[in-house]
Amino acid sequence: MEAGEQRGWIVPIGGAEEKESAPRILKRFVNVSGGRDADIVVIPTASRQSDTGARYEKIFRELGAERVDALDFAHRDDGKREDRLRRIEQATGIFFTGGNQLRISTILGGTAAAKLIRSRNAHGITVGGTSAGASILSEHMIAFGDEGSSPKAGSVRLAPGLGLTNRFVIDQHFRQRDRLGRLVTALAFNPFAVGIGLDEDTAAFIAPDNTLEVEGTGAVTVVDADGVEFSSMAQVEEGQPVCLLGLTVHILTAGATFNLHTRKASAGTLADG
Repeated sequence: MEAGEQRGWIVPIGGAEEKESAPRILKRFVNVSGGRDADIVVIPTASRQSDTGARYEKIFRELGAERVDALDFAHRDDGKREDRLRRIEQATGIFFTGGNQLRISTILGGTAAAKLIRSRNAHGITVGGTSAGASILSEHMIAFGDEGSSPKAGSVRLAPGLGLTNRFVIDQHFRQRDRLGRLVTALAFNPFAVGIGLDEDTAAFIAPDNTLEVEGTGAVTVVDADGVEFSSMAQVEEGQPVCLLGLTVHILTAGATFNLHTRKASAGTLADG
Protein backbone atom coordinates (compact mmCIF):
# COMPACT_ATOMS: atom_id res chain seq x y z
CA MET A 1 0.00 0.00 0.00
CA GLU A 2 1.37 3.37 -0.97
CA ALA A 3 1.84 6.17 1.57
CA GLY A 4 -1.42 7.99 2.24
CA GLU A 5 -3.52 5.27 0.61
CA GLN A 6 -6.37 3.64 2.53
CA ARG A 7 -7.48 0.03 2.49
CA GLY A 8 -10.97 -0.55 1.13
CA TRP A 9 -14.04 -1.56 3.12
CA ILE A 10 -14.32 -5.18 4.29
CA VAL A 11 -17.92 -6.39 4.65
CA PRO A 12 -18.57 -9.84 6.16
CA ILE A 13 -22.26 -10.83 6.37
CA GLY A 14 -23.61 -13.61 8.59
CA GLY A 15 -25.71 -15.25 5.87
CA ALA A 16 -29.44 -15.28 5.06
CA GLU A 17 -29.39 -11.52 4.47
CA GLU A 18 -32.67 -9.89 3.43
CA LYS A 19 -32.74 -9.69 -0.36
CA GLU A 20 -36.22 -8.41 -1.21
CA SER A 21 -38.38 -6.30 1.11
CA ALA A 22 -35.69 -4.28 2.94
CA PRO A 23 -32.21 -5.29 1.75
CA ARG A 24 -30.40 -2.79 3.99
CA ILE A 25 -27.13 -4.69 4.06
CA LEU A 26 -26.82 -5.26 0.31
CA LYS A 27 -27.89 -1.67 -0.37
CA ARG A 28 -25.15 -0.39 1.91
CA PHE A 29 -22.65 -2.70 0.21
CA VAL A 30 -23.52 -1.00 -3.09
CA ASN A 31 -23.11 2.41 -1.44
CA VAL A 32 -19.61 1.69 -0.09
CA SER A 33 -18.69 0.23 -3.49
CA GLY A 34 -19.41 3.48 -5.31
CA GLY A 35 -23.18 3.93 -5.15
CA ARG A 36 -24.60 4.72 -8.59
CA ASP A 37 -21.10 4.32 -10.04
CA ALA A 38 -20.59 0.92 -8.41
CA ASP A 39 -19.02 -1.76 -10.60
CA ILE A 40 -19.48 -5.06 -8.75
CA VAL A 41 -17.99 -8.48 -9.43
CA VAL A 42 -19.91 -11.36 -7.83
CA ILE A 43 -17.92 -14.55 -7.17
CA PRO A 44 -20.30 -17.50 -6.58
CA THR A 45 -17.55 -20.14 -6.37
CA ALA A 46 -18.64 -21.32 -2.88
CA SER A 47 -22.10 -22.25 -4.12
CA ARG A 48 -23.12 -25.40 -5.97
CA GLN A 49 -26.35 -23.78 -7.18
CA SER A 50 -26.07 -22.67 -10.79
CA ASP A 51 -28.29 -19.60 -10.42
CA THR A 52 -26.51 -18.00 -7.43
CA GLY A 53 -24.39 -15.59 -9.45
CA ALA A 54 -27.30 -14.48 -11.63
CA ARG A 55 -29.47 -13.89 -8.58
CA TYR A 56 -26.97 -11.50 -6.99
CA GLU A 57 -26.40 -9.78 -10.36
CA LYS A 58 -30.11 -8.97 -10.46
CA ILE A 59 -30.24 -7.83 -6.82
CA PHE A 60 -27.27 -5.47 -7.09
CA ARG A 61 -28.56 -3.98 -10.34
CA GLU A 62 -31.95 -3.33 -8.76
CA LEU A 63 -30.17 -1.65 -5.83
CA GLY A 64 -28.60 0.84 -8.22
CA ALA A 65 -25.17 -0.52 -9.15
CA GLU A 66 -24.09 0.66 -12.58
CA ARG A 67 -22.51 -2.64 -13.63
CA VAL A 68 -22.59 -6.14 -12.13
CA ASP A 69 -21.00 -9.33 -13.46
CA ALA A 70 -20.77 -12.79 -11.94
CA LEU A 71 -17.41 -14.51 -12.40
CA ASP A 72 -17.49 -18.17 -11.43
CA PHE A 73 -14.11 -19.75 -10.79
CA ALA A 74 -14.79 -23.45 -11.29
CA HIS A 75 -11.16 -24.59 -11.62
CA ARG A 76 -7.81 -23.32 -10.38
CA ASP A 77 -6.78 -22.45 -13.95
CA ASP A 78 -9.59 -19.89 -13.98
CA GLY A 79 -7.66 -17.94 -11.37
CA LYS A 80 -4.99 -16.95 -13.88
CA ARG A 81 -7.20 -16.15 -16.89
CA GLU A 82 -6.46 -12.70 -18.23
CA ASP A 83 -10.12 -11.86 -18.87
CA ARG A 84 -11.00 -12.62 -15.23
CA LEU A 85 -8.07 -10.56 -13.94
CA ARG A 86 -8.98 -7.60 -16.13
CA ARG A 87 -12.55 -7.69 -14.85
CA ILE A 88 -11.37 -7.70 -11.23
CA GLU A 89 -9.09 -4.74 -12.01
CA GLN A 90 -12.11 -2.75 -13.22
CA ALA A 91 -14.34 -3.49 -10.22
CA THR A 92 -15.09 -1.11 -7.36
CA GLY A 93 -16.62 -3.89 -5.26
CA ILE A 94 -16.14 -7.68 -5.05
CA PHE A 95 -18.74 -9.92 -3.41
CA PHE A 96 -18.34 -13.60 -2.46
CA THR A 97 -21.59 -15.58 -2.13
CA GLY A 98 -22.36 -18.28 0.42
CA GLY A 99 -21.82 -22.01 0.11
CA ASN A 100 -18.70 -23.85 1.24
CA GLN A 101 -15.68 -21.73 2.12
CA LEU A 102 -13.30 -24.59 1.35
CA ARG A 103 -14.43 -24.45 -2.28
CA ILE A 104 -13.21 -20.85 -2.40
CA SER A 105 -9.91 -21.54 -0.65
CA THR A 106 -9.06 -24.68 -2.62
CA ILE A 107 -10.02 -23.21 -6.02
CA LEU A 108 -8.86 -19.61 -5.57
CA GLY A 109 -6.24 -19.81 -2.82
CA GLY A 110 -2.78 -18.75 -4.03
CA THR A 111 -3.95 -17.90 -7.54
CA ALA A 112 -3.29 -14.65 -9.36
CA ALA A 113 -6.97 -13.75 -8.89
CA ALA A 114 -6.77 -14.14 -5.10
CA LYS A 115 -3.59 -12.05 -4.96
CA LEU A 116 -5.20 -9.38 -7.12
CA ILE A 117 -8.33 -9.21 -4.94
CA ARG A 118 -6.15 -8.78 -1.86
CA SER A 119 -4.13 -6.07 -3.62
CA ARG A 120 -7.22 -4.27 -4.87
CA ASN A 121 -8.68 -4.16 -1.34
CA ALA A 122 -5.37 -2.82 -0.02
CA HIS A 123 -5.62 -0.06 -2.64
CA GLY A 124 -9.16 0.98 -1.75
CA ILE A 125 -11.88 -1.19 -3.30
CA THR A 126 -14.60 -2.88 -1.24
CA VAL A 127 -14.54 -6.65 -0.70
CA GLY A 128 -17.34 -8.47 1.10
CA GLY A 129 -19.18 -11.73 1.27
CA THR A 130 -22.00 -13.62 2.94
CA SER A 131 -21.81 -16.82 5.01
CA ALA A 132 -18.93 -18.83 3.50
CA GLY A 133 -18.03 -15.70 1.56
CA ALA A 134 -17.59 -13.90 4.90
CA SER A 135 -15.43 -16.61 6.45
CA ILE A 136 -12.91 -16.50 3.60
CA LEU A 137 -12.06 -12.80 3.98
CA SER A 138 -9.58 -12.93 6.87
CA GLU A 139 -6.14 -14.53 7.07
CA HIS A 140 -7.29 -17.22 9.51
CA MET A 141 -10.47 -18.98 8.39
CA ILE A 142 -12.72 -21.39 10.28
CA ALA A 143 -12.96 -24.27 7.83
CA PHE A 144 -15.39 -26.32 9.91
CA GLY A 145 -16.09 -27.19 13.53
CA ASP A 146 -18.52 -28.41 16.15
CA GLU A 147 -21.52 -26.45 17.35
CA GLY A 148 -22.07 -25.63 21.01
CA SER A 149 -21.41 -22.80 23.43
CA SER A 150 -18.37 -24.24 25.23
CA PRO A 151 -14.84 -24.17 23.75
CA LYS A 152 -13.42 -27.67 23.39
CA ALA A 153 -10.02 -28.84 22.20
CA GLY A 154 -10.25 -30.11 18.64
CA SER A 155 -13.69 -28.59 18.05
CA VAL A 156 -12.56 -26.33 15.21
CA ARG A 157 -10.32 -26.62 12.18
CA LEU A 158 -8.60 -23.53 10.81
CA ALA A 159 -7.38 -22.99 7.25
CA PRO A 160 -5.80 -20.08 5.37
CA GLY A 161 -8.31 -17.52 4.12
CA LEU A 162 -8.03 -14.78 1.53
CA GLY A 163 -5.85 -12.74 3.86
CA LEU A 164 -7.36 -9.26 3.55
CA THR A 165 -6.46 -8.76 7.24
CA ASN A 166 -5.12 -10.73 10.19
CA ARG A 167 -7.05 -8.64 12.76
CA PHE A 168 -10.08 -10.91 13.08
CA VAL A 169 -11.52 -14.41 12.72
CA ILE A 170 -15.10 -14.66 11.43
CA ASP A 171 -17.88 -17.11 12.15
CA GLN A 172 -21.35 -16.82 10.62
CA HIS A 173 -24.93 -18.01 11.21
CA PHE A 174 -23.65 -17.42 14.73
CA ARG A 175 -26.56 -17.43 17.16
CA GLN A 176 -28.74 -19.55 14.87
CA ARG A 177 -26.19 -22.40 14.85
CA ASP A 178 -24.77 -21.97 18.38
CA ARG A 179 -21.17 -21.31 17.32
CA LEU A 180 -19.71 -19.44 20.30
CA GLY A 181 -17.65 -22.44 21.40
CA ARG A 182 -15.85 -22.92 18.11
CA LEU A 183 -15.10 -19.20 17.72
CA VAL A 184 -13.60 -19.05 21.22
CA THR A 185 -11.61 -22.22 20.51
CA ALA A 186 -10.19 -20.58 17.37
CA LEU A 187 -9.10 -17.60 19.48
CA ALA A 188 -7.43 -19.91 22.00
CA PHE A 189 -5.01 -20.77 19.18
CA ASN A 190 -4.57 -17.15 18.09
CA PRO A 191 -5.31 -14.59 20.86
CA PHE A 192 -4.04 -11.71 18.69
CA ALA A 193 -7.14 -11.81 16.50
CA VAL A 194 -10.60 -10.55 17.44
CA GLY A 195 -13.46 -13.02 17.07
CA ILE A 196 -16.45 -11.73 15.09
CA GLY A 197 -19.61 -13.84 15.32
CA LEU A 198 -22.21 -12.70 12.80
CA ASP A 199 -25.90 -13.50 13.21
CA GLU A 200 -27.97 -14.05 10.09
CA ASP A 201 -29.13 -10.90 8.27
CA THR A 202 -26.36 -9.00 10.07
CA ALA A 203 -23.14 -7.52 8.74
CA ALA A 204 -19.97 -5.89 10.02
CA PHE A 205 -19.06 -2.90 7.85
CA ILE A 206 -15.35 -2.49 8.53
CA ALA A 207 -14.15 0.91 7.41
CA PRO A 208 -10.63 1.72 6.16
CA ASP A 209 -9.77 3.03 9.65
CA ASN A 210 -10.60 -0.43 11.13
CA THR A 211 -13.81 0.74 12.81
CA LEU A 212 -16.48 -1.95 12.61
CA GLU A 213 -20.13 -0.83 12.49
CA VAL A 214 -23.03 -3.24 12.70
CA GLU A 215 -25.83 -3.26 10.14
CA GLY A 216 -28.85 -5.57 10.02
CA THR A 217 -31.52 -7.12 12.22
CA GLY A 218 -29.39 -9.38 14.43
CA ALA A 219 -26.27 -8.95 16.53
CA VAL A 220 -22.53 -9.21 16.15
CA THR A 221 -20.74 -10.97 19.01
CA VAL A 222 -17.23 -9.59 19.40
CA VAL A 223 -14.86 -11.80 21.42
CA ASP A 224 -11.61 -10.08 22.39
CA ALA A 225 -8.88 -12.41 23.65
CA ASP A 226 -6.24 -9.70 24.04
CA GLY A 227 -6.56 -9.76 27.83
CA VAL A 228 -6.50 -13.54 28.26
CA GLU A 229 -4.62 -14.38 31.46
CA PHE A 230 -4.75 -18.17 31.21
CA SER A 231 -5.58 -20.85 28.65
CA SER A 232 -5.60 -24.61 29.25
CA MET A 233 -5.51 -25.37 25.50
CA ALA A 234 -2.04 -26.94 25.69
CA GLN A 235 -3.03 -29.17 28.61
CA VAL A 236 -6.34 -30.77 27.63
CA GLU A 237 -7.12 -33.76 25.45
CA GLU A 238 -9.20 -33.50 22.29
CA GLY A 239 -12.89 -33.16 23.09
CA GLN A 240 -12.30 -31.74 26.56
CA PRO A 241 -13.48 -28.23 27.51
CA VAL A 242 -10.90 -25.44 27.51
CA CYS A 243 -10.46 -23.05 30.44
CA LEU A 244 -9.93 -19.42 29.37
CA LEU A 245 -9.64 -16.50 31.79
CA GLY A 246 -9.85 -12.85 30.80
CA LEU A 247 -11.97 -12.94 27.64
CA THR A 248 -13.96 -9.79 26.84
CA VAL A 249 -17.28 -10.20 25.03
CA HIS A 250 -19.38 -7.45 23.42
CA ILE A 251 -22.84 -7.89 21.91
CA LEU A 252 -23.33 -5.23 19.24
CA THR A 253 -26.51 -4.39 17.35
CA ALA A 254 -27.15 -2.05 14.41
CA GLY A 255 -25.32 1.23 14.86
CA ALA A 256 -22.90 -0.01 17.54
CA THR A 257 -19.18 0.01 16.74
CA PHE A 258 -15.91 -1.70 17.65
CA ASN A 259 -12.47 -0.36 16.83
CA LEU A 260 -10.24 -3.26 15.78
CA HIS A 261 -7.12 -1.21 16.48
CA THR A 262 -7.90 0.16 19.94
CA ARG A 263 -10.25 -2.75 20.80
CA LYS A 264 -12.82 -0.31 22.19
CA ALA A 265 -16.57 -0.85 21.75
CA SER A 266 -19.18 1.89 21.51
CA ALA A 267 -22.96 1.97 21.45
CA GLY A 268 -22.57 4.33 18.49
CA THR A 269 -25.84 5.69 17.21
CA LEU A 270 -27.71 3.68 19.86
CA ALA A 271 -26.36 6.04 22.53
CA ASP A 272 -28.20 8.94 20.87
CA GLY A 273 -31.54 7.31 21.60
